[in-house]
Amino acid sequence: MSIQTLIDGVAAKANIQPQVAEKVAGIVLSVLQHESPEISGQIFANIPGAQQLATANDVMTQAQQPSSGIIGTISNLLGGAMGEKVGALVNGVAALKASGLTEEQINAAGSQVITYARQTDPQLVNQLVQAVPELRGHFGL
Repeated sequence: MSIQTLIDGVAAKANIQPQVAEKVAGIVLSVLQHESPEISGQIFANIPGAQQLATANDVMTQAQQPSSGIIGTISNLLGGAMGEKVGALVNGVAALKASGLTEEQINAAGSQVITYARQTDPQLVNQLVQAVPELRGHFGL
C-alpha cells in the first residue's frame, strides 16, 4: 500500500489531475487526522506517507482556513462552538471546494481515500466511520 497508489486512485475516481489529487487526498487525510487522531494514527501507520501528506495539507492551518465569506463565518462559528472536530470537517470541505472540485468529485475523492484505507484494515476504518458519522454525508460513504 503506497501513498502514490492512493493518489492515483483518487485522480481516477474523481476524474482530476494527479497534482490536484495529491492535494485532495492530503486534505481528506488531514480531516481524518483531526476528527479522530487515535484511529487515524493507526490507519496512517498502514499507509506509508499518509501522515506527511496530511500534515502538508493540514486543514487547521491558517493558510487552509477560510477567513471571510459565508464558509469562513460558518467555520469560525462551528469551530469555536464545537471545537476542532467540526472545524476540521468544515475547513476540509471548504478547502476541497476551493480546489475547484464539484460535490460529486468531493464525494468520489473522499470515498476513494476511505476505500483505500479500508483495504489496509476494514475494522479500523469501520471504527473511524462510527466515531465520526459526519464523514458519511461529506465523503460519499
